[in-house]
Amino acid sequence: MIDVAVITLFPGFFSGPTGVGVVAKAVQTGAMDLSFINLREYGIGVHRQVDDAPFGGGAGMVLMPGPLADAIESRLDTHKVLLTPAGRPLRQSTLDRLAGYEALTLVCGRYEGVDERFVEEFVDEEVSLGDFVLAGGDAAALAVIEGVARLLPSVLGNPRSLDNESFRDGLLEEPQYTRPAVFRGRSVPEVLVSGDHGRIETWREAQRVERTRERRPDLLA
Repeated sequence: MIDVAVITLFPGFFSGPTGVGVVAKAVQTGAMDLSFINLREYGIGVHRQVDDAPFGGGAGMVLMPGPLADAIESRLDTHKVLLTPAGRPLRQSTLDRLAGYEALTLVCGRYEGVDERFVEEFVDEEVSLGDFVLAGGDAAALAVIEGVARLLPSVLGNPRSLDNESFRDGLLEEPQYTRPAVFRGRSVPEVLVSGDHGRIETWREAQRVERTRERRPDLLA
C-alpha cells in the first residue's frame, strides 16, 4: 500500500477524477491511501493568506514558505514532490520509481511559484508535466496519482497490459484494433487475424519503431 497526500489550495479539483477508474479502484482495494491537505487552512491571519508579492518586484504572487511548511509538517518522513514547470519532465520511469515509495507527498505549486527556501528545506524532487504552464500543479499531481495507481498490484485487470505499452521499451505503442473486422470500409491489417503469432509480434515491433520514428524521433535518439 502506498500513502499519497496532496497539498493544494483546491482539494475539490480532485474529487471527481479520483472517484472513478483506476484511482478509485486503488483506494477501494486498499492499494492506495489518498488524502488532501488544504493549504488555505494553514494561511496567515483572518484572511488565511498563503501568498505575497515577490521580493525584487515583478508580476504575480508567490506562495509563502510558512503556510507550506506548516502544511507539510506531518509528512516529513515521506518522499516530497513539488509539481512545477521548472521541474524535470514526468516520464514513465519517474512513475515507476514513485510507485515504489511507501509514502508520497505531492505539493501543488500555484501563482508565480513557491518560495525557494521551502523548496530547499522540504522538497526532495521537482517534477513538470511538460513544457507549458498551467494555473497550478493540481493537474500534474492528478497525473502522478493516476500514473502511480495503475502500477500498484491488483489494480489493473490484466497486469500484462503494462508490458508493451508506450515508453516501456523506449518506443511508442503500436496501433490497436478490435471488432468489427471492417469499419466504414477500413479493414483490420490481415496479419492480426492470421493466427500466426510470430508474424503478429514482428508486425507489432515494426509498427512500434515506425510510429516512434514518425512521432517521437527524440526517443530513438
